[in-house]
Amino acid sequence: MNPPERKVALLLNLAHAFDHLFLLIFATAVAAIAADFGFARWEDLMPYGAGAFLMFGLASLPAGRLGDLWGRRQMMLVFFAGMGASSLLAAAAQNAWQLAGALTLLGVFSAIYHPVGIPMLVQGSARPGATIGINGLSGNLGIALAALVTGMLVKALGWRAAFIVPGLACFAMGWLFARVVPHESEPPHQRTRKAAVVLSPGQLARVLVVMTVTSTCAGLLFNLTTNGNGRLLDERMRGVVQDPATLGLLLAVVYAVASLAQVIVGRLIDRFPLKRLQLIVVLVQAPLLALTAHAQGWWLYAALLAAMVLVFGGIPFTDATIVRYVDDRMRSRVAGVRLALSAGISSGAVWVLGPVVKSAGFDTLLLWMAGISLVTAAVVLFLPGEPGPGAAT
Repeated sequence: MNPPERKVALLLNLAHAFDHLFLLIFATAVAAIAADFGFARWEDLMPYGAGAFLMFGLASLPAGRLGDLWGRRQMMLVFFAGMGASSLLAAAAQNAWQLAGALTLLGVFSAIYHPVGIPMLVQGSARPGATIGINGLSGNLGIALAALVTGMLVKALGWRAAFIVPGLACFAMGWLFARVVPHESEPPHQRTRKAAVVLSPGQLARVLVVMTVTSTCAGLLFNLTTNGNGRLLDERMRGVVQDPATLGLLLAVVYAVASLAQVIVGRLIDRFPLKRLQLIVVLVQAPLLALTAHAQGWWLYAALLAAMVLVFGGIPFTDATIVRYVDDRMRSRVAGVRLALSAGISSGAVWVLGPVVKSAGFDTLLLWMAGISLVTAAVVLFLPGEPGPGAAT
């Protein structure tokens, strides 16, 4: 990879970190916002953030189409400008419904990254699995930063600063991206690069269905954990750790360590068949989530760390499937359709998180999540077999 390509890759990976950081500011600061807006319990405010995750799915459909037909560089510039502006709007909200509107707008712009930024990153990559793994690490370091930075900003300056500071940083990133990343010579839909593995139409259709279902299940686990882990630690470590900033640091460590799993899985994807690897990862998720359901104190922390390693480790499979089986000229559109369906459905996790925890508790929620992992494993069995990466089926 030459120096200009390294700069582009660095900026696209940083953009992934920004994308996930912004989506979790609300979940991390929800207790402080609820108190400011007069809510007795954080669970009652949590559903107001569901619009962001709904639009994160639905808006990915037009984002992917525009990425292929108009250009991925242009769409990334829209991403940076829109994320920064909507974050500042969230900081200015005076009530729950105004905040819900700003967060929904944030979801619209956050939807751009995955169907646009990741195909832009892997186009022409000789080792797409490793590239996706590092990109996944970057995205989940953004999650870790959301827990750490938001906790510190809320404690020092209040919850509004937790939106303002990243918003201004996003504008600066957009300016840098415009200066560093060269213009595309042609829109992606005019390219002729073929997929690494060529399948029959029937096999490809089956792969896309399996990919959509498994990514929906993965999205449910991802949204339930990343939006609920802060409250879970607060509840299960009460009497052990009380300081919100310390809890934020502990959660950031969980995400930072778990993110390394994506680098490992990404490298393994370049060496071994997708189906076998994905099946192993999702099967191990289930008992770890069940264990987390019943743990307390530092045992809870250890179990949560192990479970999140496997939840994050399952993330690279969707993008790796697209790279392996879909031509570059239409990857953004395929990713957009997949995200519109899977993320649109999994956004419901944010809506039900508060009410489910309030009525049934985290133990029931985590057992449901273990069941979702088992469903994912059953669906993965329908993937066509392949002797190894790059081998036709």
